[in-house]
Amino acid sequence: MNAASRLKRIHSIADFRDAARRVLPRMVFDYVDGGSGTESTLRENAAALERIRLVSSAPADVSTRSLAISLFGKEYPMPLIVAPLGLASSFWVKGELALARGAARHGIPWVLSNNASVTLTEAMAAGAGPKWFQLYVPPNRAATKEWTRLAKQAGFEALQITVDTAVPSRRLRDLRHGFSMPFAWTASKLFDVATRPDWTMRIGPHGIPRPKLMFAVPWGAEGAAPDMRTRLSPALSWDLIRWLRDEWQGPLMVKGLADPHQASVALAAGIDAIVISNHGGRQLDGAVATIDLLPEFVAEVGGKLPILIDSGFRTGMDVVKALALGATAVQVGRAAAYAVATAGEAGVDHALTILRGELDTTMALMGVTRIADLNPSLIRRTGGAR
Repeated sequence: MNAASRLKRIHSIADFRDAARRVLPRMVFDYVDGGSGTESTLRENAAALERIRLVSSAPADVSTRSLAISLFGKEYPMPLIVAPLGLASSFWVKGELALARGAARHGIPWVLSNNASVTLTEAMAAGAGPKWFQLYVPPNRAATKEWTRLAKQAGFEALQITVDTAVPSRRLRDLRHGFSMPFAWTASKLFDVATRPDWTMRIGPHGIPRPKLMFAVPWGAEGAAPDMRTRLSPALSWDLIRWLRDEWQGPLMVKGLADPHQASVALAAGIDAIVISNHGGRQLDGAVATIDLLPEFVAEVGGKLPILIDSGFRTGMDVVKALALGATAVQVGRAAAYAVATAGEAGVDHALTILRGELDTTMALMGVTRIADLNPSLIRRTGGAR
């Protein structure tokens, strides 16, 4: 079945997940779909969103509605951002570019991970939409400075610093499959790939994807390190982030905050926005769901800077819940990953159209016409607590 035929049968992000599971080799799907350890954080992200219920204010005149938001002095047509996805080219040929073009069709920001398989130049040429850059800070300030220089030179509008990856987590699905990038082939992996001929015929002629962008900036006498473990800084601190603030003149975000008390530190450091994230359940196992932390962050920030959030958002209804609790926008990662794996750029466009439609319908049925009118009075948690 070709990509266009698949899309006719897809009406939700859950449908996209099912389609991606059928298209991708098991080891690649589990890399996208899995979490760390027992995957309790992964499950809790979904469960916490399910515990939140919405209140309808009908009757209300909702004949004219807007999903637009303002962020960093610019207006965007809806409160969604395509989150950074590492190794997206293992889902679809040059998957990062498909993500960029799909996001550009909707006029929303797309964030390029520096764990990507395309160059900065390729990324900037993909579609006319707003583009941000995400950085896993390396354990070397000279290399960090070079990354900021290259991102600025390429034309990225904003920078996201990921702070929740001091060390790689234990992702049991990946360990069981022996998943790595670049692929280290075994008989079982070859059999796995052989069971997904569509993926093999699409990816094969272009060669096995490699995370070449991560190794684009060498440091020290050793040059390029052998794997990602040596590309992550275990010494990431607010001192380093304050130093980065001086290096980067555009909007600077810290992605991966999960302690509400860190919000005041971010404010003092001159950060322009924070991204509440538990890496979609892929880092700290047993972590609190981001949606449960959101009200505490809102209280700490006091409206002084935008709050973005990710981890577990699969429907427009989920997005409305975050907006009502005080988020400025929601970053979607796995939703975009399943979509690009299923049908490339057209899949991303279709997924964002679905999310936009769900978001608009949910607001209309709640009696809300503007994002700014969403507020905590429209939320209840199961058990009656607000």
